[in-house]
Amino acid sequence: MKTQIYHCIWSDGKAKEAAEFYVSIFPHAEIQESNSLVTTWSSSGQQFMMLNGGPIFHPNPSISFYSVLDSEMQINEIWGKLSQGGKVLMPLDVYPWASRYGWVEDQYGVSWQLTLDKPEGISERYYPAFMFTGSQFGQAESAINHYLSIFEDASLRFISRYGADQASQEGKINHAQFILNEQLFIAMDSNLDHNFNFTEGVSLVVECENQQEIDYYWNELSQGGIESQCGWLKDRFGVSWQIVPAVLKSLMSDPDRSPRVIQAFLKMKKFDIEMLVNS
Repeated sequence: MKTQIYHCIWSDGKAKEAAEFYVSIFPHAEIQESNSLVTTWSSSGQQFMMLNGGPIFHPNPSISFYSVLDSEMQINEIWGKLSQGGKVLMPLDVYPWASRYGWVEDQYGVSWQLTLDKPEGISERYYPAFMFTGSQFGQAESAINHYLSIFEDASLRFISRYGADQASQEGKINHAQFILNEQLFIAMDSNLDHNFNFTEGVSLVVECENQQEIDYYWNELSQGGIESQCGWLKDRFGVSWQIVPAVLKSLMSDPDRSPRVIQAFLKMKKFDIEMLVNS
């Protein structure tokens, strides 16, 4: 089974509320499971996890979700609902690179780039989009090469760069697409004063089938970065990852066992599957 990568969004006590909101507006969406700590939902077969982590971190546009919709009616309807109580970052309009596109930060602080233009040969609807800005400006290409060296079934689709008319951004990436584990990712550089950077507000979850996979992804992604608790780490570019065992879901679904499992992984940095199973 291929190692799965999915998305985690930090929430301050509103994980289920936010998940229910997204399920109500995005196509082919449903709640998968919910407890006091997390609510997971999916849309068109892609998984998102809402984490009740408290007020420490918040999502921001450094990682947004590029979202391909099916019709002008659908994109207009979803845009309207995401905009309510949120913030428009780029108006929904026609652009040189898109027949219909807009960038919006919703009421929960999550950023969505909506478009009608589906990348050729890609089946997914949602793609994480990294913006390298502030202290990370100019690091997009290094990050892409780093991730390509780690994940399997990885490839670079294309890189578009700023031209000579973009002054200090010349030669940096204005849009790049790359594949990790057969999933599409997007990256860009921006030297504008955005006043945000990568945080735990949005992280990438790598779900591993065995300890060998956990050890591999943990060691590779944490090099030059920061190891944290409970399977969390920051890579050398400041992007947050969670390296978790697939068996954790079933362990946590057992009401008798889950308190012991939680106590076990609270003492861990890198997950140890044997210790979890025997807890």
